[in-house]
Amino acid sequence: MSKPRSLALPPRTRAYRLSTARGDFAVLDTAPPAGTRPHGTALLLPGYTGSKEDFLALLGPLSEAGYRAVAVDGRGQHETPGPRGRAAYRRKALALDAVAQAAALGDGPVHLLGHSFGGLVARAAAALAPDAFVSLTLLSSGPGRVARPQRIRVRALRGALALLPKERVWQATRWLDSRGEEPDAADPPELVRFLRRRWMRTRIAQLAGAGRLLLADPDGTTALSGLPLPLHIAYGDEEMVWPVADLAAAAARTGAHHTVVAGAGHSPNVSHPAELAAGLAAFWDAVPELVSAGARAAGASTGPAGAARSRPAGTGGGPRGRAGTG
Repeated sequence: MSKPRSLALPPRTRAYRLSTARGDFAVLDTAPPAGTRPHGTALLLPGYTGSKEDFLALLGPLSEAGYRAVAVDGRGQHETPGPRGRAAYRRKALALDAVAQAAALGDGPVHLLGHSFGGLVARAAAALAPDAFVSLTLLSSGPGRVARPQRIRVRALRGALALLPKERVWQATRWLDSRGEEPDAADPPELVRFLRRRWMRTRIAQLAGAGRLLLADPDGTTALSGLPLPLHIAYGDEEMVWPVADLAAAAARTGAHHTVVAGAGHSPNVSHPAELAAGLAAFWDAVPELVSAGARAAGASTGPAGAARSRPAGTGGGPRGRAGTG
């Protein structure tokens, strides 16, 4: 879970329900400043037990870089309603939601970013409908399995949700997050109220389904390599949910653009938004060139009748460092 440091909406941000072919989704939609040449639109998918507010600190820097940034609550998350049934939270259903959200934004193919569990959904959406997206970014999200301590934590949470009232699970989670200190002691009251409200509004079926997918997710590195999209793998050098070595290896194997944010943990979108935004904008700004190079390479290797791939092999080795561009 990401924990926003402030709940204030960035300038030029609208909170509304995005109507799609698969229902309405609560979003935060931040536009670039007036007079700025728009560079594109990014759709941001939050992680496990999270919500669109996890991107609040990132929306402003992305908009200042010329991008319309739209963060969304997935079905059953926070302010987006969701059914109770298990089938509604299967991988394909969530991927179809992301495809519908991209279409409803009305800006053509969009840059897709998934944070943590949102990366699993983003991978599935890109594989299902690659034409809906112009690029794919996995933020603090690997194509491999999560680290063992996190698997244990997810299993414990799913077990508690099956046995205990949701309020009891919330209190236990708060105590664990405080590392044994008095619950809520370090957080301002308005943030505690928000975190509790988000937890209570999120469907148990969504929490159980997302946890199940996290635990069962197979290594998707090979599938990522076959996607016809420019790929970006980004994370903090203090990431703890996915092993950093595995993320670096996946970036090398897939030829992905690769950004490591120095000093950041699992949520660079909260802790290092300016540095992360710089890395994202550098990648997104380069996407037209990557697509063009991929088409030329595919044409050279397959001839006029061959299908052009949008992402050439060997686009890795991209920006690294504290600012994401060093």
